Amino acid sequence: MNEKPKVVIYTDGACSGNPGPGGWGALLKFGPHERELSGAERKTTNNRMEITAAVMALRALKEPCQVDLYTDSEYLKKGITEWISNWKKLGWRRGSPGKTKPLANADLWQELDREISSHEINWHWLRGHAGQEGNERADQLAAAAMRKQ
Repeated sequence: MNEKPKVVIYTDGACSGNPGPGGWGALLKFGPHERELSGAERKTTNNRMEITAAVMALRALKEPCQVDLYTDSEYLKKGITEWISNWKKLGWRRGSPGKTKPLANADLWQELDREISSHEINWHWLRGHAGQEGNERADQLAAAAMRKQ
């Protein structure tokens, strides 16, 4: 039985104003290989950029992988590990049955849900701007993309 390739991903989002111009960045590590990804939007939010970074990083994987994904966004980590099952039960809305409200960023949560389906992902939260090399690089990529807007 072949083991899935092991990949480490660091993601980050940035926004100047909320909403405002924003950027996202991701650093993917596969053995000795590294790949950097980034992008931006003219009018967005920090949370949208955090989710987008994860979506785009996972989308870049060419085959099913074992992934350790690191984020400094509690919103992203809790959303994908704790809250998503209830959102799905409620038709991509939040709240409780009979008392639902629109879910912010539902389009991106649905994209992320599709992207995670073929991978084994361990989600990790880490404190931002704490000197962790991969997180710092993802932050630099996101900020540089945001500044280009």
